[in-house]
Amino acid sequence: MVQKAKILLVDDRPENLLALEAILSALDQTLVRASSGEEALKALLTDDFAVILLDVQMPGMDGFETAAHIKRRERTRDIPIIFLTAINHGPHHTFRGYAAGAVDYISKPFDPWVLRAKVSVFVDLYMKNCQLKEQASLLRLQLEGGGKDGVAEGKDSPGLLAELSARLAAVEEQAEALSKQLDDESADAAAVATAAHLERKLTGLRRALDALEPGAGSPSSVSSQS
Repeated sequence: MVQKAKILLVDDRPENLLALEAILSALDQTLVRASSGEEALKALLTDDFAVILLDVQMPGMDGFETAAHIKRRERTRDIPIIFLTAINHGPHHTFRGYAAGAVDYISKPFDPWVLRAKVSVFVDLYMKNCQLKEQASLLRLQLEGGGKDGVAEGKDSPGLLAELSARLAAVEEQAEALSKQLDDESADAAAVATAAHLERKLTGLRRALDALEPGAGSPSSVSSQS
């Protein structure tokens, strides 16, 4: 069963949270409410989120201050933040949002389709990263399972290697499709950079898995490639 991604919605107005839930419900992910910056930070202590939708104008701790706290924490600093604001004070105000660590800055009223599409991209990236971590964990267990003889045992387990390779191939295919989608849609630079980082990690994992294949690294294998 595929685990759903969590999306954090932060706004002090219940009607705004209800509207966001209505827009994003079609993504079929887990939507978590927070009515203040403090409540958002508390939720981030225990749960992992794919993306945060953060209202700028809130009493007490506003969106900028909340984002600053999020970016200072090692656990949460890499979570994408999309700022939502009902006011527009010009370029300086927008710049402050990006300086606080936002990947996007959207003024209300916003197009529901555009917001849903932007959030969907970050959810997809999050899910691909989760799949990649799972494959890396399986590979690590394969390497460490027999202690010093872990690699040798890996080469003697073609069934497991084939399964790992097939799972990794599925993630690689999905990541490639996502990258093409980002290119076609001229997506946000942050999303494109995250996708590129994911592809680099996939390449490293594929090389490690290939090294476990029977004959990899043996003299005959090396001589045949030269």
